[in-house]
Amino acid sequence: MLPLHRFISFIEQNNLFAADEKVLLAVSGGKDSVLMAHLFNEAKFSFGIAHCNFGLRADESDEDENFTRRLAEQFKVEFYHIRFETETYAKANQLSIQMAARKLRYDWFETIRKENNYDYIALAHHQSDTTETVLLNLVRGTGIAGLHGILPKRGKLIRPLLFLKRDEIDPIVNQNQFPFREDSSNSLAKYARNKLRLEVIPRLKELNPFLENTFESNTRRFKELEDFLNLQTSALREEIFENLPSGNIQISLEKLKALQPRKLLLYELFRLYNFSESVLEDLADSWEGQPGKIFESGTHRLLLDRNALILSQIAAGTISPKLINPDEVLVRWGKFQFRIEDTDAARLQAGISNNTAFFDKALLHFPLILRQWDTGDYFYPFGMKGKKKLSDFFTGLKIPLTLKSNIPVLVNGNGDILWVAGYRSDERYKVTPQTKKVIIFEKQNTHEY
Repeated sequence: MLPLHRFISFIEQNNLFAADEKVLLAVSGGKDSVLMAHLFNEAKFSFGIAHCNFGLRADESDEDENFTRRLAEQFKVEFYHIRFETETYAKANQLSIQMAARKLRYDWFETIRKENNYDYIALAHHQSDTTETVLLNLVRGTGIAGLHGILPKRGKLIRPLLFLKRDEIDPIVNQNQFPFREDSSNSLAKYARNKLRLEVIPRLKELNPFLENTFESNTRRFKELEDFLNLQTSALREEIFENLPSGNIQISLEKLKALQPRKLLLYELFRLYNFSESVLEDLADSWEGQPGKIFESGTHRLLLDRNALILSQIAAGTISPKLINPDEVLVRWGKFQFRIEDTDAARLQAGISNNTAFFDKALLHFPLILRQWDTGDYFYPFGMKGKKKLSDFFTGLKIPLTLKSNIPVLVNGNGDILWVAGYRSDERYKVTPQTKKVIIFEKQNTHEY
């Protein structure tokens, strides 16, 4: 028997979607998403199935895709599928495989939803996933938002299986003899979530056999506390944030200094503008000092004035990372192009120019990556001892804030920065008397703005 009544009740209680709305189901082929598809079909809701092939498990990934296609055919619903070059994308964007796959699938699901007029995207997370998420957030460090776990509804994302625990799903699938695909990577404890599921949670259940129920109650309380804090923060923001005619925001330093508890409220006030806790701690340590200091997030900056902070948006476009393979001789990135030359060290004639860089080919790991700078970036500037943060390097050169994101950064395949193009290369990859092969990069302006 399917838990159809509980399923429909959960949807209605959480106002996930109306009976006449269309829902796009994210189906991997595993037990959870297969059960979700059967429940939608049994309830006679209007739905389609979307499947991502991440190409990470060779033939297994292709078999998952074929299985999911047959499931859609069985239910006579639309089937959408895509194959991602996940490892290449992860390396180009300096992401873990898990984070890369997450971003790729969510972006694609939203594209399919909009293009095909679906109202919501359904994900097959269950109650045990919430327990794992909260524990993972606690281990990594989190604010109060990380304690409410997975929400049943967030924007266009819905999770209609959150009323079930993992040990309830297995017997339902087995009793109904639903075919499904087993992801072999789920049994590998090398991934943090798997390690929690396989090793940590079973030990915690020795202390509390009803762990998921306890976490469900706790997360509900944390969500209510978060809602209350958000209301208080919004009221406080309206009180001390003043909109200026320029479009910037002025914030009274006197009122900020009077906040209690200051650290918590400072973070909540500026969280909307993507400021990290460490940057805000630096701000609080600096606001008795000389005016003129600037603090940045990825999207905004705070200027320390005499009696106030000036909050403004950083006007910088996003330029996609570019992979560089060994055989390429001309690469474009933003308004620049790069000429690449491979030569013997013995034939090298190295002229001095900020727009040309020379590297020992034996030390390079392809594909290389051209991208924008990131907040945590550092390198070992040529001719200097020790490493330097790119943020400090740019500050020392007095580069305007609006220009920083347009500076190409060349990154080795191992993640090391090779060259801040037009400024300085890295000491670790320089040409030495022992170098046999050299790769030359020349930055050229295409004059396209």
